[in-house]
Amino acid sequence: MSRRSALALFGALGLGSLAAACSRRLSNGSSSPSASATGLAATASSGANSSAAPSCVLTPEVTEGPYYLPLNLVRSHITEGQEGVPLRLDLQVVDATNCQPISGAVVDIWHANALGVYSGVVPLGPNSTAPSTAGTFLRGVQNTDANGIAKFRTIYPGWYMGRAVHIHVKVHLDDQSVHTGQLFFQDSLTSSVYRSASPYKTRGQPDVSDAGDGIYQQAGASQAILAMKKLASGYLGTITMGVKA
Repeated sequence: MSRRSALALFGALGLGSLAAACSRRLSNGSSSPSASATGLAATASSGANSSAAPSCVLTPEVTEGPYYLPLNLVRSHITEGQEGVPLRLDLQVVDATNCQPISGAVVDIWHANALGVYSGVVPLGPNSTAPSTAGTFLRGVQNTDANGIAKFRTIYPGWYMGRAVHIHVKVHLDDQSVHTGQLFFQDSLTSSVYRSASPYKTRGQPDVSDAGDGIYQQAGASQAILAMKKLASGYLGTITMGVKA
């Protein structure tokens, strides 16, 4: 079944456009951000970046990486029993020309588990830290709601050799992939999570920081960092991406 057919069952809407990102983030003090651009705010919490820009700007495209699988797994809970610190994601898609939310956009995410392993992939070579593994854990697709928000329940990602900690994201409009990006975390927060929680602490700290990751720089550096808020059992991560409709 195609992505368009699968998502039609969940109310997907066709919207054609170019990809962009809004440099403003959702207020991480709320789980239901405002539907207007004026309701967007960048609030620092648990080490998250707090800068905000007055308008939406186009974002650079970055590589999707070697582990993308077009599985069309329409679901919000993507852990499949993987252990780790709970992470809720509220990812908003807006019109880059006016920051107004777009409903029916398709958001596709995937990332490594706490041990740095992706589901359903074969290692690239003898030095790969991602062994061949079954399953579809930590992959999922959601439509944005009336506020332009796609919600996911996952875990804080692990690290693998040569990369800062990140989540991959694609935005699809009118059954076309119009944006490919990667979302990052503040180094200080990652360090805290990895020191205090299992199974992360069995692997130690990442070998590359945000600043040392070339893709982080290509993605807009601090503008690609999720705004984070501590929840009782984990974290809420928010960011706003835009499309030029």
